[in-house]
Amino acid sequence: MEKVRVRFAPSPTGPLHLGGVRTALYDYLFAKNQGGEFVLRIEDTDTARYVEGAEEYIEEALEWCGIIPDESPKKGGKFAPYRQSERRDIYDRYTEQILKTDYAYIAFDTAEELDAIRAEYEAKGDVFSYDNKTRNRLRNSLALSEEEVQKLLDAKTPYVVRFKMPVDRTLGLVDIIRGNTSVNTDILDDKVLVKNDGMPTYHFANIIDDHEMEISHVIRGEEWLPSLGLHTLLYEAMGWEAPQFAHLSLILKPEGKGKLSKRDGDKFGFPVFPLNFTDPATGHVSKGYRESGYLPEAFINMVALLGWSPADDKEILTLDEMVKEFDLHKVHKAGARFSKEKSEWFNHQYIQKTSDEELLTILKNSDLSLNIDDEKLLKIIHLMKERATFPKDIYENGKFFFEAPTSYDEKASKKAWNDETSNLLTEFAENLNSINDFVSENIKQSLHDFAENKGLGMGKVMMPLRLALVGELKGPDVPDILELIGKEESIARISNAVNNFK
Repeated sequence: MEKVRVRFAPSPTGPLHLGGVRTALYDYLFAKNQGGEFVLRIEDTDTARYVEGAEEYIEEALEWCGIIPDESPKKGGKFAPYRQSERRDIYDRYTEQILKTDYAYIAFDTAEELDAIRAEYEAKGDVFSYDNKTRNRLRNSLALSEEEVQKLLDAKTPYVVRFKMPVDRTLGLVDIIRGNTSVNTDILDDKVLVKNDGMPTYHFANIIDDHEMEISHVIRGEEWLPSLGLHTLLYEAMGWEAPQFAHLSLILKPEGKGKLSKRDGDKFGFPVFPLNFTDPATGHVSKGYRESGYLPEAFINMVALLGWSPADDKEILTLDEMVKEFDLHKVHKAGARFSKEKSEWFNHQYIQKTSDEELLTILKNSDLSLNIDDEKLLKIIHLMKERATFPKDIYENGKFFFEAPTSYDEKASKKAWNDETSNLLTEFAENLNSINDFVSENIKQSLHDFAENKGLGMGKVMMPLRLALVGELKGPDVPDILELIGKEESIARISNAVNNFK
C-alpha cells in the first residue's frame, strides 16, 4: 500500500476561514489515522490578491488548533520549498514538457481582444467560452501557422499556455465522498495553465506540486469539483498517476441556506476565523475564536463534527480520539449548518473538563482586572465555572467577588427587603465580627444559629444578605461568598446596603 500523504494548500489572500480549518483538520485526521503525513503548502502565485501577514496567520492558526504539519515552509522537509512562489524553476520545466504534448498550446489573445469577443457574444445573447468550439478561430498556436507563431515569439509577444480540452470525451470521475460521476469534455473550457508572466495558475501548479510531493489523496472543498475533469486530464497529459480525490461539502449559514461567510458572523455575532485578523489595508479587526474565549480543543471538536459523525454519534472527542475514528467514507455529502449555540455548548463542555489551575492561567493571561490573589481566584473559579461558557464568564458572572455592588436589583429588593431587614442584617454583621476563623463552614453555622435564635427561616436571612453582598439574588452559596470577600468587606457591604435602604 502506498504511503498516505495529504496536503493543505491555502492561498495567503486573507485569514483562514472556518471551512479552511475544517479542510486542514480532515486532512490531518485522515493522514494520522492512516499512519501518513500531513503537508502544509502555501499557494502564493496570486500576487495581486496577496495579503501581508496571511501566511504567518495560517501557520499560527493551525498551531493553536493543534493541527501540526509534518512538512511546511516553516518546518521544511524533503520536498521543499513549500511556497509556490519559490518553485518557479520546477514549473518552467513542466511547462516545456506539456507543450511537447497534444494537451496544451500557446495563446496570444490580449485581454482587450477577449473582452471584445465576449461583448459580441453577449450582444447575440450568447456566452463566450474559450473551448474546443472556438479555439481554432482565435489567436493561438492551433489557429496560426508555425511561421506566424514564431514571428510573434520572436517579437516577445506576451502569451499564455492553455490546456487543449479533448473533443467529446466522457470522463469517469471518482470521489471518495461523493462516489462515481462523469463529465463530457465538450462542456469544459480550455483553462489557462500558465499566465503571461510565466507563473502557473492554480490548476497547473497544484497538480505539479501534488505529483512532486507524492501526494496520495487530495481533500478539498466542493468548489473545486468542477475542476476535477481538468485535473484528471492534466495527470493524463503528464503521464502521472492521479491521487484519490475527496470533495468536502460546504459549511452553511445558521439558517441553512448558502455558504457561511464573514458577513454572517457579523450579523449573528460569532467569529468565522480561528484567530483575530487585522486587515493590513483597512486596519479592520475580525474577531477570532481564540480571542472570543474558545478553548482550542472545543473549537476543533466543533469543527470536526461539521460534516462527519463518529461511531455512536459521540460528540465530545479529543484530537487523538478523532484520529482513531476518522473515516473519509463517513464524511457527509450534504452541507453542514453552522450553529452558534452548538459552538458555545462545546466550549461550555470543555470549560467543565478544564482544571481550575488551567483556567487560572487563562484568566491571568487575559485583559481582565483581577486584583486578587491566586488562592482566592482558584476558589472563585471552582465555584463559578459550572455556569461558565467562556473563561471571562467566571469574572463577569462573579464580578461581585472583585467589587462591591453599587446598585441593587429593584425586583429583588422588593422581594428580599422589608422594614425589619436593616436591623436584622446589622445584628447579623455583629455576629460575623465575632467569628475568628472566617471560613465557609463556620459562617454557615453562624447563619443557622442566628436564624434559629430569631425564629426565622433561613431564607429570611439569606435573601437580603445575598442582595447586600451581590446586588442581585444570584451567585453561589452565601457562606462561600462571605469567606472569599472576607470579614471586613462583608460587614462593609452589609452596612452599605442598610444605608441604601433607609
